[in-house]
Amino acid sequence: MSVYDFAFVGLGTMGLPMAGRLIDAGYRVVGYDPQPARRDAMAARGALVAGSAQEAAVQAPVVMLSLPTPEVVEDVICGPSGLVHVEGAAVIVDLSTTGPDVARALASRIAPLGRTLLDCPISGGEEGAKDGTLALMLAGPTATAEALVPALTHLGKVFLVGDAAGQGQTMKLLNNLMSTCALAITSETMVLGAKCGLDCDMMLEVFNAGSGRNTATASKFPKHVLTRSFDFGMPIKLSSKDARLCLELADRTGVPMVIGSAVRQLLNITRDHLGPDVDLTEIVRVIEEWGHQEVKGAAAR
Repeated sequence: MSVYDFAFVGLGTMGLPMAGRLIDAGYRVVGYDPQPARRDAMAARGALVAGSAQEAAVQAPVVMLSLPTPEVVEDVICGPSGLVHVEGAAVIVDLSTTGPDVARALASRIAPLGRTLLDCPISGGEEGAKDGTLALMLAGPTATAEALVPALTHLGKVFLVGDAAGQGQTMKLLNNLMSTCALAITSETMVLGAKCGLDCDMMLEVFNAGSGRNTATASKFPKHVLTRSFDFGMPIKLSSKDARLCLELADRTGVPMVIGSAVRQLLNITRDHLGPDVDLTEIVRVIEEWGHQEVKGAAAR
């Protein structure tokens, strides 16, 4: 008999606040993360902390995963110490970004074992995870997915995007590439404008009042770039991974991605030049270096 409503595996930048919102909503949650500091933070939220992913999973019918790469997701589910080797975890909700191929393959592997994979990548960043304003792209068997919607609503707005694993991942890859494209072109135009003598804060006001408005001008630049804090909370290595997965999908389906390919190249250059763990918003620093012009708002000055 399950003791907890949910097990939550992966308590990092996104996982911990999401697990916390479930706790605050009254759900019984047991959590696990390999990093001791993250387990301590989970315990401070009033949740039980397990000693392994399997120990967490055996205590709940539903396991939520918030993990960094497809390889880690595969190992946690199907590896030697994977969730499929213990009782419990009848439903696995993967909130990570793995790509549609991995989601479909995992769903097929665990279905004969009586397990169901719900593909549910998220968008909205650390701020959205804390505020419960994420977009959740849920895909999988309809009845199972719909049963999870009331709980997932505490994390943000739930979109039922399909009845098969992989469809949520496809939606997420498209969303992420569009968002990164907006950040890339905003970085280029802001550096150019600053070098031509325009005030950075004023430029954002104009963009946001006109047709140039996008997620970068509305949020990322005023909060994380013009302040020079670069603390959006998304490592460049993960953005680069997401772009790669999207472009691989485009290659397989025969859809040209001219602009997307250029954005992926800029992500990879930033990752290799500044390091894999720098913030996504630091792609502007590469443009600044090439253009010999820094963009800075009044708050930073």
